[in-house]
Amino acid sequence: MRLSDATVVIRPRRTWEAMDLGVLLSQRHRRLLMTSWAMVTLPVFALLSWGFRDSPSLAVFIFWWLKPAFERLPLYILSKAMFGETPTLKQALYQWPRLLKPQLLASLTWRRLSLHRSFLMPVMQLEGLDGHARQQRLHVLLQRGGGAARWLTIIGAHLEGTLWIGLMVLFYLLLPQQVALDWSWQSLISAATQDWRWLEHLTNAFYALVLVVWEPVYVACGFSLYLNRRTVLEAWDIELVFRRMRQRLVSAGAVLLIAVIVLMPTTHSAWAAEPAISPDSPRLLGQPLNSQVSRDNIKAILEQPPFKNRETVTRYRLGEDQPGAGAPGEGKTPQWLKALLKLFEGQRFEALATLIEIVLWGTVVAAIGLLIWRYRDWLQAFVSRRPALNVKTTRPLPQQAFGLDLKPESLPADIASSAESLWQTHPREALGLLYRGLLSRLVHDFNITLKAADTEGQVLRRVELLQQPALLAYSTNLTGHWQNMAYGHRLPPDQVQQQLCNGWRVLFGPGAAR
Repeated sequence: MRLSDATVVIRPRRTWEAMDLGVLLSQRHRRLLMTSWAMVTLPVFALLSWGFRDSPSLAVFIFWWLKPAFERLPLYILSKAMFGETPTLKQALYQWPRLLKPQLLASLTWRRLSLHRSFLMPVMQLEGLDGHARQQRLHVLLQRGGGAARWLTIIGAHLEGTLWIGLMVLFYLLLPQQVALDWSWQSLISAATQDWRWLEHLTNAFYALVLVVWEPVYVACGFSLYLNRRTVLEAWDIELVFRRMRQRLVSAGAVLLIAVIVLMPTTHSAWAAEPAISPDSPRLLGQPLNSQVSRDNIKAILEQPPFKNRETVTRYRLGEDQPGAGAPGEGKTPQWLKALLKLFEGQRFEALATLIEIVLWGTVVAAIGLLIWRYRDWLQAFVSRRPALNVKTTRPLPQQAFGLDLKPESLPADIASSAESLWQTHPREALGLLYRGLLSRLVHDFNITLKAADTEGQVLRRVELLQQPALLAYSTNLTGHWQNMAYGHRLPPDQVQQQLCNGWRVLFGPGAAR
């Protein structure tokens, strides 16, 4: 692998930009990738469909499970084309059996459901790593780029399903009208006496065709993520810059060497004319510098910053034991006390002291707050100058609900008689008058609070809490007919109209609306 032969610009990219590079690579070589994939996978799919002709679902499942084996061929093509060695279709197909040998069992068993498959497949196929070396390599690669590889697999699975369903729908839309008239998906699914296996194999074939288009793109995106991660880890872009600099220096060095050879006689004569300098020359003997002066200068420099930074530290400590002072053992500091005092030296003790100070101040503030809360009544009685107000706020009654005016003065004196007079000419207004009167009674007589967002069902649940069966039965009946008229434009029969008016008189009487 020669980086200077790369067909794309080698530089660190963001993960989604790297995947976009993979899409461009697959488009550049789409004819070779799609043709090779189709020539390898479609015969295998046909063989599986013929072998499991009575179980189409099993055939397409095995074909889906073998995808890691098929994906090695587009990876081989892309790895060669990346560095200017694009193989032909014959060369790629000839290499595919050899590509299946390394770690095929692992790829089709415990590694099959890995979401990093496209990102980590080059480690096995291109680097040839296995065992502990492979695990170390994966640990380094997955530190960054693993999340993008997972999203690539998840999005790719959804895209496969979407394209598969879209292809089936397109096939159904392209059917001739004479055939489509006799077909329906419901009849195809529920058919019990006819054999529709051919249709299942046909839909499986649509999935195989979808993979011909999508799988090379998926492998190319994973390969570009792998290349981008290696570019970041191994500084491929910097290496390319150094290689270009070396090429320029080599070319310039050849010109310089020729110039030196041409000018060699003149230079040699100039050197010969210059007198030789020996250690005994006056020029060297007149120097004031000697070894001792150099050593002193170096030592003075090393004693100054940044080589040596002196710092004065002040701390408390016990006095040192004076020899011969007092009796033996008298005035000596115990060892346990010295060990304890050493714990309070240095920056660790300063951090501990700061923490203890914060805890103490927090305890004081909490104690003050607790005292204020404990004696809040006393403080309110003796400190506050405002008189205590014990005014109970009452919530205003709603004046409208469902767009209906609920004020008692907006209703007639005898609601039932007014509704009977409106049935023949304006039945909608008559039923609305009864329902509006019911809501007004619920609000003003039964103290039911209605909100602007309440529905008819919520109003009935509040009526149910009143535990009045007669009121609940009438409200349920009237609400049902109101909903049929308001939303379905269906008026109640004549006998129901009279029943609703009589029910109103029984519950509320023929008197005033309030």
